This record gives sequence, structure tokens and C-alpha cells, in this order.
Amino acid sequence: MATPALSFQVRRCQPELVAPAKPTPHEFKQLSDIDDQEGLRFQIPVIQFYRCDPCMEGQDPANVIREAIAKTLVFYYPFAGRLREGPGRKLFVECTGEGVLFIEADADVTLEQFGDALQPPFPCLEELLYDVPNSNGVLNSPLLLIQVTRLKCGGFIFALRLNHTMSDASGLVQFMMAVGEMARGASSPSVRPVWKRALLNARDPPEVTCCHREYDEVADTKGTIIPLDDMAHRSFFFGPSEIAAIRKTLPSHLQQCSSFEILTACLWRFRTISLQPEPQEEVRVLCIVNSRSKFNPPLPLGYYGNAFAFPVALTTAGKLCQNPVGYALELVRKAKADVTEEYMKSVADLMVTKGRPHFTVVRSYLVSDVTRAGFGDVDFGWGKAAYGGPAKGGVGAIPGVASFYIPFKNKMGEKGVLVPLCLPAPAMERFVEELDGLLKGKQPIEENRKLLFIPSAL
Repeated sequence: MATPALSFQVRRCQPELVAPAKPTPHEFKQLSDIDDQEGLRFQIPVIQFYRCDPCMEGQDPANVIREAIAKTLVFYYPFAGRLREGPGRKLFVECTGEGVLFIEADADVTLEQFGDALQPPFPCLEELLYDVPNSNGVLNSPLLLIQVTRLKCGGFIFALRLNHTMSDASGLVQFMMAVGEMARGASSPSVRPVWKRALLNARDPPEVTCCHREYDEVADTKGTIIPLDDMAHRSFFFGPSEIAAIRKTLPSHLQQCSSFEILTACLWRFRTISLQPEPQEEVRVLCIVNSRSKFNPPLPLGYYGNAFAFPVALTTAGKLCQNPVGYALELVRKAKADVTEEYMKSVADLMVTKGRPHFTVVRSYLVSDVTRAGFGDVDFGWGKAAYGGPAKGGVGAIPGVASFYIPFKNKMGEKGVLVPLCLPAPAMERFVEELDGLLKGKQPIEENRKLLFIPSAL
């Protein structure tokens, strides 16, 4: 595991704007009513680690990628523009062709020094993805910031920050794959970008037809939005044996559930136990569900906007913690099944009628499965990434609420899922204890379970 003690120097060149390699149209493009909701108005960090490749000797990754970005922006020119806000908080891109922010850097460290497990939290992340002053606004700021850091071993790190209103994980990977293709010599991306954001706009007149408890307005009466000081960041690996251990505790009719559903139910329950809310308080888990295939016809190949929903499972803390994992699992399965084409249209209608609300964050946990997004497959000419995906857990407008499921291979070569988690330090200790108990087959005694409900300020 990478030791947080690892520290190194990063020397950065001045940030520069990389504009499209050819002139692009100056026009105004509206985002969809799914894109511009409050909960997506933030920057999301991604990081990719690449090993040295002797075949690329003499090639500078920073130059190769900078040129490839300029060529890719000819096709993805909205990324080179700036977001503006119109009446009704409607967001649109002014395609100005100004470009994306790019930083070239060098670090006096090798890939090997990160340890045999490249995983969040990464040491010196703020050095590898430098927050250029005044660059991270949602409006009137660059929509992408990219830093390429060369390492002493000949490998490099590609780090990126995206304005989330522009794309989801699938859309971002599509753009990154295009940059990879251009870096390897292609003259155009194999998947052409499709804007067509109107496909996910509200109907006229809007009509909210589904129940959307994920946008409930919940008063934060007890200050339960997680405090930002004394936060512990850790990553947990769930390979075949860990998933099997959780499956074993389930009743037979639930043993065939997907790993995503099982893991989500388990993490939601343990996280709630570790945060010790009052038994009668309502707690919820929001599962990000990609809706591209739910449409008839499906959204066009190449669509790179946000195309997901946050269906919610909710119950009281007492019920969640005192019932076995199967109880949470039934709730998670039902929530995931809620997402249909009608559901997506209903969300868009809700955004327009309710002023684009933020999803509920009070006593909420949000999970996003990026195991199939393809971050690790992005190849700039140096092969696939040694690690590719979200740079940390807990990102978003409200830190600490979200976890990603990231595809990962541990040092024994086992494939599984890595989950970065962000909790207050005392809660993290309780979480680790609960998880260890389950994985080692030592279920906590119900008597002890009741003692966990110590009223607290969380």
C-alpha cells in the first residue's frame, strides 16, 4: 500500500491554455436538464499512472499529450469554451475556442516509490493536479484542467479535473480515449462526439411522474453533514473472497444479487453503524445508475453528456443497523430497478419545476460504480494505465458523501473492486472493525449492536 509518508517535489511549468488545433464554430450550446442540476456543479478529479515503455524512448509524454488534446478539441470544441448561466439557472456553453488549462511538470519520484498498490488516497495529490488559482469556478472558467507529470523512471502521471456538468464518467472516458487515439497517430476519433443534449431535456409542459426522494429537502437539524476536519481517507479492496464472505451471510434468495448491489448494501449499513446516528433518523443511499441503455432507442453512441440518475433507498438508522445485510440489499435492488426512460424524463421535469435542486446530502451516502467506465484502458502510446480512475473518494459539492467503485488488481494479482472512503477518524475506526468482523465471520453480537447507538453530534 502506498505510504502516506511518501513525499516528493514537483516542478511545474506555467499553466497554459491549449486551444483547438483548427478554428472551431463560435456558438452557444445548451446543457441538458440533467447536466445542469446543482449536484453536478463541481469539479471532479481523475488520475492515471503510466509505466515507462522502452518503445517510446525519446518521446515526451507532455508534448505528445498536449498536441493530441489540441487535435481532439477540434471535435470536442465545447470543452474549449466556457459555461454561462441564463434565465432559470439554465447552463449553456459559449464555444469560445479559448481552450483547456494544461500544466507540464516533473516529479523527483519513480512509479515504484508509490508502492505496489497504486490507490487513493495518493500522496501529494495537490501537487500532481495543481489547482490553478481562480480556475475552478463552475461558470466562466476552463472546463478541463490537465497536468502531465514526468517521473524519474520514465513513466508519467496524467491528472485531470473536469467540470462535472459537461460529462459523466462514460463521457469523460470517451474524450480521454479520443485524446489517446490522436496521441497514437489517428486523424479523428473512432467514436465521433454527439452533443444532442436536448434528448435529456424536460418535456413541455413538464410533468413529474415518478417519486424522487433523492431530491427531498431534508433539514440538517443535528449538524449531520459530515465535518470536514479530522477526516480519514482509506481505500478498501473487495476481491472474490471478500465478496464471497459477504454473500455467505445472505439468505439463499439474495445470493444471486450482483456484486455492486451486495457491496452497496454492506457499505451503507456499516457506514451508518460507524456514524452512530439516532435510531429514528432517516438514512439513505443513492446509487448512480447509467441510463444510456434505458432509452428506446438508446442514446446515440458518442453522447458524452451526463446520462445517469441517483435512485435512492431509504430507511431509518435503527432498521438499517439492527437488520442483517439482506434488508439493505432488498432496498438497494428496488432503487436500482426504478430507473427507466420515464424516470429520466421525470427527473428532467423536476429540475425545471423545482429550480434544479441538489440531491439530498443529509445522512446520505452516494456510490458510483466506475468499474466498467474504462479509465484504465486509456492509452496515450505508453500502454494501458497502471491505475486509472477517480483520484479520491468523498468528492463533490459536499465532501465525504460519495464513494467510487474502481476496478483494481491487488499485489497477489487478484482482480476486484477498490472503494475509497472518507469518514471522520473515529467513525473510520468503527467502520474497519465492523468490516473485519464480517469478513472474518465474526458478526457483532446484537447486544453490542444496541450499544453503538450513542447519541452524537454527527
